[in-house]
Amino acid sequence: MIHKLNLEHILFLDIETAPQKVDFSELSLVEQDLWAEKTKYKRNEKEKPSDFYKNAGIWAEFGQILCISAGF
Repeated sequence: MIHKLNLEHILFLDIETAPQKVDFSELSLVEQDLWAEKTKYKRNEKEKPSDFYKNAGIWAEFGQILCISAGF
């Protein structure tokens, strides 16, 4: 299928994100509670909110954008 596409007419975007804080323990207690509530549906039963914090970069409320790249 890619051979049918004109690659000169495709815009590629890449957004790199990371958690706002380096570690879960750096979040305020309110933020920790919000994180636990926000992610409870996604975590398995054995995962604590702090264990899941490595994924915070993809959540708008807990992530930050490091770089946006575009290619044409």
